[in-house]
Amino acid sequence: MSELATAVFAANTDAHLIDAPRSRRFDLFRRGFDEAAFLRSLAERGLRWVARSDPRFPARLCTIHDPPAGLFVRGEASLSLLDGPAVAIVGARACSAYGSEVAAQLARTLTQAGAVVISGLARGIDAQAHRGALEAGPTVAVLGCGIDRDYPRAHATLAAEIAATGLIVSEYAPGVEPAPWRFPARNRIVAGLADATVVVEARERSGALITADLALDEGREVLAVPGEITSQLSKGTNHLLRLGAVPVTCVGDVLAVLGLDPDFELHGGSSAALDPRLERVRVAVADGPVGADELARRVGLSAGDVAAALAELELLGVVVQADGVFRETMRRG
Repeated sequence: MSELATAVFAANTDAHLIDAPRSRRFDLFRRGFDEAAFLRSLAERGLRWVARSDPRFPARLCTIHDPPAGLFVRGEASLSLLDGPAVAIVGARACSAYGSEVAAQLARTLTQAGAVVISGLARGIDAQAHRGALEAGPTVAVLGCGIDRDYPRAHATLAAEIAATGLIVSEYAPGVEPAPWRFPARNRIVAGLADATVVVEARERSGALITADLALDEGREVLAVPGEITSQLSKGTNHLLRLGAVPVTCVGDVLAVLGLDPDFELHGGSSAALDPRLERVRVAVADGPVGADELARRVGLSAGDVAAALAELELLGVVVQADGVFRETMRRG
């Protein structure tokens, strides 16, 4: 029974199917379905299809209890991209500046270390994870709609950048509109493609927690970034930590779970020792998020000298600025 026919029938009937249904309606559809013509139409649009029975189908995804009939694929990379170490990075759509920076920094360094970052192309943490990964290599986005759609539309440019070097995948055929029930289904693929899932920020009822639960159901590792106990954006991640999730205190925590060198940053490309002037400012920033004026008071330098030092530290990737405050990056974790 054709897995492609099952996927296309599901799209035509707005159903969620992982196996061919035993129905007269499907039997009639299958008899009239021209698989070769459909595959040609996909190719003409720069799209591909890989069935669950195809040897190229991602092995990790094949082992979940409800793998899709197959994946529609957009992008220039080979499906072998999904054969190596892979980590899902997910979290809140309305994230904080801190969460945004952590997601991007984690994704960038994990990609540099040889892992593939997977996320859902959503606003917030997902998008930042993709952007951070793209600074170092390819990334993989999983859609909760047809493979020909960019959702949200505001991420069309980001999707194009992902497809240029990586992959966009979906179990949904072209033309399928996004719907609320499709996103939890999408999340099982995000978790299923990865060795581990990292939740950066999440409210108590966040969709990211669904991804974490699905990862746990499949025996995959779940990690969470600790957050402020007074922040609603940390309720979900701190709850995961209470349940036994691995805390992410530095990139090395994630690398260790993936079986990669946890000291990658220390001897694989960290910046040279800073000169005393820059180190003085860095140490002050390391105490916690701080504005430039307060930083100048802490270190006893003029505002101009602090501004110059911060500019140099930003160029070196040692500190980042968001919402008017500066934070040390995770590079030195």
